[in-house]
Amino acid sequence: MRSIAIIPARYGSSRFPGKPLALLNDKPLIQHVCENAMTAARLDRVMVATDDEKIRRAVESFGVEAVITSSDLPSGTDRIAGVANKLDYDIIVNIQGDEPLINGKMIDDVIKIHEDNLAEIGTLMKKINKMEEIFDPNIVKVVVDNNGFALYFSRAPIPFYRDEFQGLKVAGCGLQVQKSVTNNPDSIPGIINVYKHIGIYSYRKDVLLRLTGLPQSRLEKAEKLEQLRALENGVRIRVMETEYETIGVDTPEDLGKVGKWLSTYS
Repeated sequence: MRSIAIIPARYGSSRFPGKPLALLNDKPLIQHVCENAMTAARLDRVMVATDDEKIRRAVESFGVEAVITSSDLPSGTDRIAGVANKLDYDIIVNIQGDEPLINGKMIDDVIKIHEDNLAEIGTLMKKINKMEEIFDPNIVKVVVDNNGFALYFSRAPIPFYRDEFQGLKVAGCGLQVQKSVTNNPDSIPGIINVYKHIGIYSYRKDVLLRLTGLPQSRLEKAEKLEQLRALENGVRIRVMETEYETIGVDTPEDLGKVGKWLSTYS
């Protein structure tokens, strides 16, 4: 299988304009993503799809291909589909341009998923180890069947452990412990297994093009999660567990968090 990573990088983020070019340890954010992607053994090619000439020039200055796409596209998935449609690859990997901690092993894993002929889309999950993250709507959770295929993605805590969670009260986006489910609100009892979704995707090319031609689905609109369009239309998403953590950059404050993480763990 021939595979390509296409990294969507839009200039006009509402919360962080010019985000791909923001400096992280003296390099543009998008450069961290590209350099990490190029460590993947299973990738044949890495490209950036952007709507901005400044981003294109910056990407090409550190030796990565970049292509200009329309600024009117509704999502990063549509951006990569427009590029992939003109290329001859079996597997298209969508790596978010604001994920500077993505690594080659994670990319290789989502490509490897397609050795299973039933897997139309591949993605990753990581076990949650803090109770507060289970109830955080900004952290997307996923449940899978016995063969590793996604049953559902949600911003809600899934599965909901009725007995274990009955002593917890969600207040806004936070979590208040009303009674002694655990002596440490940050820890999770061993019986509870909840997984966060790690937002990297690999698509069979025909599946990607078919999905982007479909209208937004009912559940996708409700949860604001594109992957639910696939599930609602019968597309099978295979999910592999990973040990690696990522931190997406949505705001300038997030950039500081990633910089701190890099200085601590690299």
